[in-house]
Amino acid sequence: MQGDIASSVLLPLILGFIMFSLGLGLAPADFGRILTQPRALLVGMVCHFVLLPLVCYAMLQLLGITGVFAVGFMILAACPTGSTSNLLTYLARGDVALALSFTAVASVLTIFTLPVVVTWSLGHFLGEASTVNVPVGLMMGQVALVLGLPVALGMVVRRRCTAWALRFEPRATRIATLLFVLIVVLAVVKNWALLRANFSSLAPFALVLNLSMLCLGFGVAWLARLSRRQSVTLGIETAVQNAALALVIASSVLGNDALAIPGAIYGVLMYAGGLLFAFTMRRFIPEAAPC
Repeated sequence: MQGDIASSVLLPLILGFIMFSLGLGLAPADFGRILTQPRALLVGMVCHFVLLPLVCYAMLQLLGITGVFAVGFMILAACPTGSTSNLLTYLARGDVALALSFTAVASVLTIFTLPVVVTWSLGHFLGEASTVNVPVGLMMGQVALVLGLPVALGMVVRRRCTAWALRFEPRATRIATLLFVLIVVLAVVKNWALLRANFSSLAPFALVLNLSMLCLGFGVAWLARLSRRQSVTLGIETAVQNAALALVIASSVLGNDALAIPGAIYGVLMYAGGLLFAFTMRRFIPEAAPC
């Protein structure tokens, strides 16, 4: 519900802390790294911002999923990569520096791309482009508030209080993970009847989408002649989404809890696919391989 405290206050605050914890692990140099590896970043951007929404849309059309659930999946596909992708990259022995840089840049770009995709999806799947008040500029401001501001604050804290930030970052990451679980639980509890009625149809879609993007991201990067470590990283960055943001956009910004169901399901299942991918690829990358 639009006036619900959990949707309007608690979810944005939780997401803000999650993004703040991400900012604690970032430095301006992370953005600077893209200048030394622009090809890897460009390939990642194509996979994440072009291929992911297109593949998601094609699968929705192929399987006949429409209405609020189709919009929910498109919201998810338009979100930036999740901060936990960095952990999965580490487990897979991928390029963690590239993962950090990509996560940071993707979070900034999403401020401009997500409102456009969401507005188009509402009009295409629900016919609400002219009836629902979703001004692109307003949504950009809201996304910037819950994404850009906390990340920037985390980076400032890291710069001003480096020793404390380095000590607190691992704890903040654990807290952020628990808070993400809380977001998913809140979404599930509020929409239990709707979730139970549609889980059998939505869960397979979410899992197939996740596995497809893991493989597609890796494959495109490999064809672009990136290193195996970079290819593994971009596979993960393409498929692991910021599901917490998807839930906030659905419940807090758009005021429709049903739109949050796809994000809640994907937010859980993407870890199953991500861990399977990470530990499979880990076997083919030497531990001491250079970044």
